[in-house]
Amino acid sequence: MGGRYPGSGDAACLGLEAAVVVVSDERFPVTWSDRTAVLTVPVEVDLTSADALREALLEVLNAGALGLVVDMTATTFCDSAGISAITRAVRRATANDATVRLVATSTPVLRVLNLVGIDRLIEIHPSVSAARASLPDQAGGLIT
Repeated sequence: MGGRYPGSGDAACLGLEAAVVVVSDERFPVTWSDRTAVLTVPVEVDLTSADALREALLEVLNAGALGLVVDMTATTFCDSAGISAITRAVRRATANDATVRLVATSTPVLRVLNLVGIDRLIEIHPSVSAARASLPDQAGGLIT
């Protein structure tokens, strides 16, 4: 079954029970389970990587994710360009009736998220499992 559905939305439409890995940009691996995607963010997010992060996040949402978990557990640095990329994805998610959750554990990253107020815009969790558990029930799904 290949397991790669970059940009097509097929992974979300298949309603797969098992996780399927989609790699649209090797820096931002995505794991799908049903209509939920977990996108892993690298150690540093700055001006040089923020555009690619934004595109990866938007691609996941365009592929039909109802839930998007942005896994920043490995991230130790995130500047304003990274915050902007995440904020833009949250706006797209809201327009698509999708939900975004952040996972962050690094004190410097949590401090930046708090200082810019993103923690009032998006729920932040200490683990991917906690973030996934906080997502709304997706049983109804989208009409495709």
